[in-house]
Amino acid sequence: MNVLGGADFGRLVGAMRAAESRQQIISDNISNADTPQFKRSELVFEELLAEQMNESGHRSLGGIRTDKRHFEIGPSNQIPDSKLVTDETSVINNNGSNVDIDREMALLAKNQLRYNSYIQQINHEISMKRMALDGR
Repeated sequence: MNVLGGADFGRLVGAMRAAESRQQIISDNISNADTPQFKRSELVFEELLAEQMNESGHRSLGGIRTDKRHFEIGPSNQIPDSKLVTDETSVINNNGSNVDIDREMALLAKNQLRYNSYIQQINHEISMKRMALDGR
């Protein structure tokens, strides 16, 4: 039995991995802020996950698969892959770069808070499952 293999736990792990990747991308943007013609990149994950979970207000019917050969009905439980998006159109600095260091630092802080909340949620899930298994 795979205790930690549920869809919710998988989404948390996927979100944590996206936050790790986002940390690298934001750090790359910050380190290249003064590089001429550098274009900033951004990682999109939460928006894709929200679409996947159908949180945009369009609730649909879901079905229960009793056999793995059956088609899925309703939203999928698969975790979407994050997508790297590069802004090629804007220019902020005189050197042709579009990196706003203040914005990137704010995004870095926001991502750190998001990552910490994912870790807390994962730890909570694990402790709840451990408590259920131990009976304490």
